[in-house]
Amino acid sequence: MSSNQFPSDPSRRNALKCLAFGGAGTLFVLAGGVLTPVDVALAADNKGTAAAQGTPLFLQISDTHIGFNKEANPDVAATLSKTIDYVNSMPLKPALTIHTGDITHLSKAQQFDDAQQLLSRLNITELHTVPGEHDVTDGTGTEYFNRFGKASDNKGYYSFDHNGVHFIALNNVMHFKPNGLGALGDDQLAWLKADLNGRSSSTPIVVFAHMPLWTIYEPWGWGTGDADQAMSYLKRFGSVTVLNGHIHQIVSKVEGNITFHTARSTAYPQPTAGNGPGPVPLTVPSDQLPKMLGVTDVKISFAPPTATLTDSTLA
Repeated sequence: MSSNQFPSDPSRRNALKCLAFGGAGTLFVLAGGVLTPVDVALAADNKGTAAAQGTPLFLQISDTHIGFNKEANPDVAATLSKTIDYVNSMPLKPALTIHTGDITHLSKAQQFDDAQQLLSRLNITELHTVPGEHDVTDGTGTEYFNRFGKASDNKGYYSFDHNGVHFIALNNVMHFKPNGLGALGDDQLAWLKADLNGRSSSTPIVVFAHMPLWTIYEPWGWGTGDADQAMSYLKRFGSVTVLNGHIHQIVSKVEGNITFHTARSTAYPQPTAGNGPGPVPLTVPSDQLPKMLGVTDVKISFAPPTATLTDSTLA
């Protein structure tokens, strides 16, 4: 899927609809240096067959929006809890959980406390996070950094290694560009370049941030204004997976050796790009909500680069 297509193009709109709407989480397995996303529900229900395609490496969840209580989903804690139940049922569990932002809805202390209490139920050893714009509504992210700032020295970006994979957390929600596009900024870009310097090009790389690191739909701010500079540092690596949240739906693309993948929300769906008044909570009939907060099996083939998605739901 090329980023230069627009939602006014009917084929683009139909493709985005096929890739859209809520979800619970994705388990990533590593096989031969390539990461493959696996449906959390399948990993929980098939006695490890799905995860057995490789080493269960990490779980991605996103946009839990604890504290949201509007019509689109008045009980976001319950849908996050359902996700956690799926994860805890998996016979083969990874050591890491990655949360790609908007842990809370309005970055209130109580919302963070409630989120931490829920996430503590995960039977996974390590939790790694990046801030979403809803986590830093005070402009400084004080509540977020009080809880999750240690790894990054309160900068929101950092890196670590696990099981031969180099993970890079980026913060693109503190300095917005025109149209609400995310931004990394010169200091973070310089840090990223230095972090990658000297690393073998055969090292698998996982990059995660809240806002998409490719422009999905600029009028809604679905992108990061200086992401191209960051991606230029990553092109020499043989396997790069870039994970984001923010848009509450799955959209994927492959450019060379870089796979881009946005996550589904555990809280509520949003409209597909360009359809509706903007990136707002999408209210559906209550009996339809569980179907739109399902989980998705995403298998990515790199030769040729194609993505196959199969939806299952929380219904």
